[in-house]
Amino acid sequence: MEAITNLVSMINSVVWGTPMLVMILGVGLFLTVGLRLMPILKLGTGFKLLWSGRIPDKDKNMKGEISPFNALMTSLSATIGTGNIAGVATAIFIGGPGALFWMWCTALVGMATKFAEAVLAVKYREVDDNGNHVGGPMYYIKNGLGSKWAWLGTAFALFGSLAGFGIGNTVQANSVADALGSNFGVPNWVTGVVLMVLVGAVLMGGIKRIADVAGKLVPMMTVFYLAAGVAVLIVYAAEIPAAIELILHSAFNPVAAQGGFAGAAVWAAIRFGVARGVFSNEAGLGSAPIAHAAAQTNNPVAQGLVAMLGTFIDTLIVCSITGLAIIVSGAWTSGENGAALTSFAFSHAFPMGNYVVAIALTIFAFTTILGWSFYCEKCVQFLFGVKAIKPFRIIWTLVVPLGAVSSLEFIWLLADTLNAMMAIPNLIALALLSPVVFALTREYFLKKRETDAATQKS
Repeated sequence: MEAITNLVSMINSVVWGTPMLVMILGVGLFLTVGLRLMPILKLGTGFKLLWSGRIPDKDKNMKGEISPFNALMTSLSATIGTGNIAGVATAIFIGGPGALFWMWCTALVGMATKFAEAVLAVKYREVDDNGNHVGGPMYYIKNGLGSKWAWLGTAFALFGSLAGFGIGNTVQANSVADALGSNFGVPNWVTGVVLMVLVGAVLMGGIKRIADVAGKLVPMMTVFYLAAGVAVLIVYAAEIPAAIELILHSAFNPVAAQGGFAGAAVWAAIRFGVARGVFSNEAGLGSAPIAHAAAQTNNPVAQGLVAMLGTFIDTLIVCSITGLAIIVSGAWTSGENGAALTSFAFSHAFPMGNYVVAIALTIFAFTTILGWSFYCEKCVQFLFGVKAIKPFRIIWTLVVPLGAVSSLEFIWLLADTLNAMMAIPNLIALALLSPVVFALTREYFLKKRETDAATQKS
């Protein structure tokens, strides 16, 4: 086992090394420039489309199974999780306050990446044998790049189907068990069994039930967590200007050891800021477009505008609140790490703050298990067909309690490695299919301008 761990560690250091970080940021920057900063400039348009798409469309000609709003909520259910609470804390613990700046940079260019992923997912989606729309990197590689690239789509599906059991299942169940055990004294096995029952009940209803649950839980829990985070910032309001200055300075300068903080080089801030940013918002990973492919829409660009909000909400809002709370409270020098560091920051701002973090982590991780079950299911379906769906759901459900009671250091390492390996085929496809994204975007906004001009004349 030690030899396997060492091998995976070696692969991890390669796939999350400089080339991967350059690739993630490079593709995102290339798409941002190619789209002429559209994802940033059209944020308001995205929110308008999200609001208008919150109710399922009764139009028989509208293709898809779930509303655009619920597609985003399903995507957010998978992205808003341990990465927003434990991941941000880990990035700051290892890379210092400057890691938060690099998370922001990843998110700004990641909005274009997420936009392009969703555009291609809707453009190249298919209808499976059960009559449901399916899409994602494996489909836009197969249908967009042609048969000679089919192996790349298969590679993505293989990595995704395996990574899901780590990042989206056992790791999440373990985080819930730790949070409930340390804060409320709930035995890990009890947490595992309850989670298994709840996950199984939702999964058997397929994407529509997952989307319905996500559409209710994700907005409610996000508002609850953000309100608690804002409360922390209000308590330490006087420290916010200094915290912002520290973040910007630390992004480009090494941070000396102080208190329980071991010190960090600039490279650590960049590496862990980008890596944890991708772990949190999944831009470039290729997971979110699998959910957006099921959206009720006939226009790929419209869904792309909704999809890019996922990165904005996840990182530039939720992760920022977590990171700022950790820094303004001074908790980042405490020596704590992961979710314990976030709990430390919240509990120092107001009584019961640690319970708020525990509850938020529990709900976020639960919805992440649901969202990733869909991603993983579609990867398995791509490889083995619709006949594999029911066996997959049973296996996925049974693995949940195993994650709750196990030690997961190796699983964390393996999942992190497989995440990077998912990103490689997806980023290659995004770069090669970028002309399609640019052309569809130009066409969409040209038609929109013509329609708006005609409406004004009339």
